[in-house]
Amino acid sequence: MKTAEDTEALGRRLAAARPEAGEPLAVMYLQGDLGAGKTTFAQGFLRGCGITGAVRSPTYTLAQLYESGSQLFVHLDLYRLEDPSELEHLGLSEWAQPGCLWLIEWPQRGGALLPPADLIVALEAGAEGHEAQLSAHTAAGSAWVRRLPAGSFGGPQTPRS
Repeated sequence: MKTAEDTEALGRRLAAARPEAGEPLAVMYLQGDLGAGKTTFAQGFLRGCGITGAVRSPTYTLAQLYESGSQLFVHLDLYRLEDPSELEHLGLSEWAQPGCLWLIEWPQRGGALLPPADLIVALEAGAEGHEAQLSAHTAAGSAWVRRLPAGSFGGPQTPRS
């Protein structure tokens, strides 16, 4: 991926294969250093889910909610989190229900208070552009990967479950 538009397009392709509304909670971790494209990917993903309004990084609020049809999308950016216990005040359990999909930037800062990832998108910035790797960590995540058209993700896809 050489441009921000490429990263957004990657997010839109993954959104097109997402679990249906009404399925159990789906969780995607977005990993990578600062500048790797996590927020840009999330913006493309949310656009691909039908979000038409402003899509902003929740760096200062920690959480941003978006609705499209009968699905609720929870975008978390935990970069500024000092301690995982700070998550307790967000009421995350309200959003841990069927029909919800979580995108979590900097998930390592949330520790055991976060649900496990169905999918992990690892992004890395390089001199020639950004790289992305997708890995499934649950049966639901593996099914998500299988719904992607062959070669549509742009990086290694590793189903695990």
